[in-house]
Amino acid sequence: MRILVTGGAGFIGSAVVREIINNSRDEVLNLDCLTYAGNLANLESISSDGRYQFSQVDICDKEAVQTSIREFKPDTILHLAAESHVDRSIDNPGIFIQTNVIGTFNMLASALDYYRKLAGKRKEKFRFHHISSDEVFGSLGSDGLFTEDTPYDPNSPYSASKASSDHLVRAWHTTYGLPTIITNCANNYGPFHFPEKLIPLMILNALEGKPLPVYGDGLQVRDWLYVEDHARALLTAVKKGTPGETYNIGSHNELTNIDVVRTLCRILDRKVNDRPSNINRFEDLIIFVEDRPGHDVRYAIDATKIKRELGWMPSETFESGMEKTIDWYLHNKEWCISIQSGNYQRDRLGVIK
Repeated sequence: MRILVTGGAGFIGSAVVREIINNSRDEVLNLDCLTYAGNLANLESISSDGRYQFSQVDICDKEAVQTSIREFKPDTILHLAAESHVDRSIDNPGIFIQTNVIGTFNMLASALDYYRKLAGKRKEKFRFHHISSDEVFGSLGSDGLFTEDTPYDPNSPYSASKASSDHLVRAWHTTYGLPTIITNCANNYGPFHFPEKLIPLMILNALEGKPLPVYGDGLQVRDWLYVEDHARALLTAVKKGTPGETYNIGSHNELTNIDVVRTLCRILDRKVNDRPSNINRFEDLIIFVEDRPGHDVRYAIDATKIKRELGWMPSETFESGMEKTIDWYLHNKEWCISIQSGNYQRDRLGVIK
């Protein structure tokens, strides 16, 4: 297959590209505009492979998108390019609407134009796979799980922009017949994660003896999905899934934020001997800070459908995935330093003043 991946230099996108090149014979074109969270260093291990191509393209540039699709002639499009951080969406919602809504519209319009010109088996096999989030469903109570039929109820500018893009994708399937697939995933973690997100932020702060800021009481619940498991799930969905269907992807690893931070602290206690002098236990660095505005209390994914219909299951438990994640950060300190060489210095974002 010839697979076009948008956002392939980002955290999840780069995991997908690495998975394709390392474990298939498929070809990849990576479209990424290389914003602050896009990093070609995430792809160094496969960048010289002849089946991999990169093009610096903004999905908001419709002409550039159309040209890329026309020249590469993909069998499948995996659309991952998106602004993804809730705190940033509170500070600057406009860029989330531009990228996640207008950019997705451009991708859909360009894909439909391309799809209509295909014929035979190439048209029959073409798929447009839109990768989304469980945050579009809003906040769960203490019981229950998000299913594919859960009504949308987004609460942040980020989740509203992703819900909007999901609705566009569904409409392009129903109205125009574009063979689309949507997946909604749990919180991802793993190697190459930009350190504005909870787990890499806590790891890097801990290694430098800095405070570990936990929002509110830390009892917000998330389902945690190892990124390489997610990459395999995405490729399973696009190759085996039914057009027009939605699949939830999760690991049944429900944990409170404070338990996530305490778990990684305990693993660091075992693995790190050379630590700042002010640290006896890394857990002593935990502090509680003002909560995020509109912070959803609980997310939890029911991944029964993708297991039953497509045969996908996660390989990692939270403990095994966290061990691998921490090991990666401990052995890739140069990446950690370079990713923070610009404006981002792990400052608090998303505070309404």
